[in-house]
Amino acid sequence: MKSFDIPEYYRSSIITPLKEFRRKRDKLKRDFTPTLLDFGPIRILIARHFGFCYGVENAVEIAYKAIAENPDKRIFLLSEMIHNPDVNADLQDRGVRFIMDTSGRQLIPWSELKSDDVVIIPAFGTTLETQSQLSVLGLDVAKYDTTCPFVEKVWNKAGQIGQKNYTVIVHGKPSHEETRATFSHSKEAAPTVVVKDMAQTQRLAKYILGELPAEEFYAEFAGQYSAEFDPTRDLDRIGVVNQTTMLASDTQSIADYLKQVMIQKFGLDTDSTEAHFANTRDTLCYATNDNQDATYTLLTYPASPDRADFAIVAGGYNSSNTSHIVELCEEKLPTYFIESEQKILSDKLIRHFDGHTKQEVVTENFLPQPDDFHPVTVLLTCGASCPDAVVEGILLKLVSFFPNALPIGEVMDNVMQ
Repeated sequence: MKSFDIPEYYRSSIITPLKEFRRKRDKLKRDFTPTLLDFGPIRILIARHFGFCYGVENAVEIAYKAIAENPDKRIFLLSEMIHNPDVNADLQDRGVRFIMDTSGRQLIPWSELKSDDVVIIPAFGTTLETQSQLSVLGLDVAKYDTTCPFVEKVWNKAGQIGQKNYTVIVHGKPSHEETRATFSHSKEAAPTVVVKDMAQTQRLAKYILGELPAEEFYAEFAGQYSAEFDPTRDLDRIGVVNQTTMLASDTQSIADYLKQVMIQKFGLDTDSTEAHFANTRDTLCYATNDNQDATYTLLTYPASPDRADFAIVAGGYNSSNTSHIVELCEEKLPTYFIESEQKILSDKLIRHFDGHTKQEVVTENFLPQPDDFHPVTVLLTCGASCPDAVVEGILLKLVSFFPNALPIGEVMDNVMQ
């Protein structure tokens, strides 16, 4: 596996070697059991897979390379490099400016850019419309294009089925940078519509089956379909791709559901389904799959929800893949979604993000007291854009509330041996 040159302060003297130890012992990634760090009064179960993925490390390396290679030039990012506040804040501290926010709202007018400026394409990729605008300005964006190869894989898959006269159904969050980019690339090859979840997919099915009048489609899916989209014409042959960070189970459910809808409409048998439903297979990236599978195992090892007191998931609040890990954990036990250890205000208070209200809230008495028979047990993981150093900070903060906890060196030796 390729190693990347990223700033050392994103790595951890605890978490990074722990991940490397697990990797060497399980090169084929068949063991998804979590790592137990037993400090005595507090036990922390860490997911097998979490943190910086290939695409994120690649993007971070390229971004800092751009800064190092262009000390006398203005450097811009199209939008956030990745959905992690620490990384984005550090880049801004080094003089990097964001042209747009994560929703696509313009922060710096195109007219302010000059042809000799450096523009970095973030890991989510960008739209063809933005690429064209940058080209008109004479900017060379290929040199520092950090688009994740797994995002490009989705674009390629959409193009391939589009060439076979399928309409592309994109499962993703319509306002997310990656989905906007995928939609832009897909609609060049095929009619395209975005569905955000199963509920919206079920509404789309009513137009496929002719149960709703076509004219209502345009209002219901406003901003989520390509130009000249005709639901009476463009929903007879379809294929599903996705935003790479969605829940794999959700995407699979949507694809399975739409396949059955097409079988119902056209009376298909197993051998003829591809006449109306493309075989796209799963287009989630490996890291999303690994992180989600590791979370499922974390939650069931052994009987974790019965034994663990709570889960902590670290990451940026606008991180899609992290929010889905939070959803998985919330189904089983109390879960606190935090950006860093700074959100752990004391052994009594924790400030965390509520994904339902989209606001931070403070929970009191989140940390129970251990006894001789029941140590405090915490499940710990993070999203694909979260540095190892953040996970270390959270771990050490939790352990610091227990004066009788074993030293970290002794606990690490026990694990490594």
